[in-house]
Amino acid sequence: MQNVSDASLVGEEYEVEIGPVAHGGHCIARTGEGRVLFVRHTLPGEKVVARITEGDESSRFLRADAVRIIEAAKDRIEAPCPFSGPGRCGGCDWQHVKPGAQRRFKGEVIAEQLQRLAGLTPQEAGWDGTVMPAPGDKLPAGEVPAWRTRVQYAVDEDGRAGLRRHRSHDIEPVDHCLIAAPGVSELGIEKRSWPQMASVEAIAATGSHDRQVVLTPRPGGRLPLVELDKPVSVLRVDERDGAVHRVHGRAFVRERADGRTYRVGNGGFWQVHPQAADTLVQAVMQGLMPRKGETALDLYCGVGLFAGAIAERVGDRGAVLGIESSKRAAEDARHNLRDLDRVRVEHGKVDQVLPRTGITEADLIVLDPPRAGAGRQTVQHLASLAARRIAYVACDPAALARDLAYFREAGYRSRTLRAFDLFPMTHHVECVAILEPAAKAA
Repeated sequence: MQNVSDASLVGEEYEVEIGPVAHGGHCIARTGEGRVLFVRHTLPGEKVVARITEGDESSRFLRADAVRIIEAAKDRIEAPCPFSGPGRCGGCDWQHVKPGAQRRFKGEVIAEQLQRLAGLTPQEAGWDGTVMPAPGDKLPAGEVPAWRTRVQYAVDEDGRAGLRRHRSHDIEPVDHCLIAAPGVSELGIEKRSWPQMASVEAIAATGSHDRQVVLTPRPGGRLPLVELDKPVSVLRVDERDGAVHRVHGRAFVRERADGRTYRVGNGGFWQVHPQAADTLVQAVMQGLMPRKGETALDLYCGVGLFAGAIAERVGDRGAVLGIESSKRAAEDARHNLRDLDRVRVEHGKVDQVLPRTGITEADLIVLDPPRAGAGRQTVQHLASLAARRIAYVACDPAALARDLAYFREAGYRSRTLRAFDLFPMTHHVECVAILEPAAKAA
């Protein structure tokens, strides 16, 4: 039974002054009573009316939307997307912010996470504090880069395609997503009805003209006849076990990076921004500087992006081991790197497979873990291999900071850190840290 003191505060409004940006696409404010608010659709330095969207009297903090701007910040613009705003589509966080300011805020979040979770200043992490735009993304305020090559549309009960509202299962029907890549938009997903479907994922490969649609039916739902504006392969997600099955066309798309073509099957993972794969490979290779004959590990290797890049550089006398938990991705990696005898790919979780390999040393390590990070145990194991350099690719600055703290405990320091805005209009940011033994710097 809920106490009176725990009554919901949803819908309550507070006039507040907005403080710093925080990790997650919102800013921090406090009510007159000292309650902490995480406020979306605002900017540091603004005065706004914030309407509570989550929380009650006993909540440690409250979530809110800025529903009226009393004093606007200089970096505020009119949101280009008609579906952006309080209570609307949750796909973007910063439509109302100038592009340069978005990157500056992302830099502030990275710096805050490094300091709070790793005790590192930007200088100590080897970072100049900047977040670099992807090639071609530096656009004037009010223009939105169309970068998202994979868009998962939710489908409402009327069969309309849309996007989820922030922290909600509710669906905002859309007729066009501004950040969707041209290859996604040209399929015309939003123009047609999708009866009995729960979701429709559209994939537009950047390394080829491959287009793919992945359908997830509602329980008992029958697949529609898919007739879109461009030729497309169709896959179906099994409602019972989540397995992905080919309906017609290829079961994979072909992507390209660093001069190689990669098969990505069954809607598997590939960087979403068309410039991301090449940008990250370049940053990792510049940081590691692979030498002929070296041995390397590519952990959480996906379809083999970094393993392929390293293998090309270490030559015939080198060796690369990739480890990937997705069975289909591991199979794709073996296929993609089949011309490189010096590459071996193992299927399984890194923390389980790596100890079984018996490997006691490596010259180079790349890890691109999921959003939760690698964790203390895996970091300690990697440090014991005495690699001369480690490249850590991170999609979450909090996880990166936690793992950098573990690496420091284990004797490694961040030599350089680079940050890339590969998710414009959202709060997400990609980082590449290059680590080396701390004793080397002493």
